[in-house]
Amino acid sequence: MSTKEVPYKIYLTEDEMPKAWYNLRADMKVKPAPLMHPGTHQPLKAEELTPIFCDELVQQELDETTPFIEIPEEIRNFYKMYRPSPLVRAYCLEQKLGTPAKIYYKFEGNNTSGSHKLNSAIAQAYYAKKQGLKGVTTETGAGQWGTALSMACAYFGLDCKVYMVKVSYEQKPFRREVMRTYGASVVPSPSETTEVGKKILAEHPGTTGSLGCAISEAVEVATKNPGYRYVLGSVLNQVLLHQSVIGLETKTALDKYGIKPDIIIGCAGGGSNLGGLIAPFMGEKLRGEADYRIIAVEPASCPSFTRGTFAYDFCDTGMICPLAKMYTLGSSFIPSANHAGGLRFHGMSTTLSQLYHDGFMEATSVEQTSVFEAAEMFARIEGILPAPESSHAIRVAIDEALKCKETGEEKTIVFGLTGTGYFDLVAYQKYNDGEMSDYIPTDEEIAASVAKLPKVD
Repeated sequence: MSTKEVPYKIYLTEDEMPKAWYNLRADMKVKPAPLMHPGTHQPLKAEELTPIFCDELVQQELDETTPFIEIPEEIRNFYKMYRPSPLVRAYCLEQKLGTPAKIYYKFEGNNTSGSHKLNSAIAQAYYAKKQGLKGVTTETGAGQWGTALSMACAYFGLDCKVYMVKVSYEQKPFRREVMRTYGASVVPSPSETTEVGKKILAEHPGTTGSLGCAISEAVEVATKNPGYRYVLGSVLNQVLLHQSVIGLETKTALDKYGIKPDIIIGCAGGGSNLGGLIAPFMGEKLRGEADYRIIAVEPASCPSFTRGTFAYDFCDTGMICPLAKMYTLGSSFIPSANHAGGLRFHGMSTTLSQLYHDGFMEATSVEQTSVFEAAEMFARIEGILPAPESSHAIRVAIDEALKCKETGEEKTIVFGLTGTGYFDLVAYQKYNDGEMSDYIPTDEEIAASVAKLPKVD
């Protein structure tokens, strides 16, 4: 219980910003299963990953024992452009809902990329520049990651090649143009520019694409062009590490006012935002120092946690990337084009998958019409137009607050507002015009995709 009056926004000073990232895996007794070679099905060694990823990022990817990894000064200086980000008390939302719950959200949309993705983009670009590389390749779904990476590459003078999921490329031309303004080349995926893209188009004519498709293309280009490496905006351990700045700042802000959250909520696609937000709180839970109810919220149209299988699977549709043990819908699963937001990846972070499997967190899925209903309510009451991804967390935060209204419990709820929705206006238009509908994959669709999982002993 807070002993001080809590302001509308809790700001930290630059001196209170994290000086080290927190490696959640160091406190996990059951570690995530190792990445496997797609051919030999043996655990990958560092030297087998360096042709794909930057050298220092490979070390971060494989590190399961170092609790804190220092943030280089160059990255901390860049963070100061937009960090620390505010922790906001949603007083207006609480009043409108008539709930005794106290609601807080960590707002990560106060930078040009419009999302939390810049936290890892600048780190990955820094290590690429430090290694002397010419450029990097990547994929992007809703476009937040591609935008963030194009900004980071422009800052360090790196070439940036982005493969953007085709349905997003077509629905979000302005997001695409921001990337191009920062110097990135943007290709709709799957495309005819890569061998794997041609193969996917031959097998799935007219496909609207998926993150799995775009990953395959980006990896192919990186491995075939000297001086390039592939970088990823979610799923990987290194990304969750960089995003821990979100949770570390959140906890510092709450501690300043003696606030202990009861419920922590984050949207879940590949795991970057959720993993970053919950990191220090989950660490306390793993060490037995505190307990929290942690909820992952995913779209009903791509429900890897709630309807997926915990197994080794390819991270990409082209089946050229390492195998990861995760909750997955199968690498051939392509979310419906009807789905308007991001959160389109078929699998989930190995770290979060293990934590979910071991019962340290729970998950729920929500349909997109109810998500946009919550987004509209939040925009009108709190004054921020939220990203569709973030709005999944908003939906469940509102639902939990309404449960408190029914029971009279004064719970403290914290959720992650990952970014703004100003590049998602086509989706908002569909909702406002009554043209948005829900699509939930059938058991048969998921079973057909899961049946193609690789056989790993």
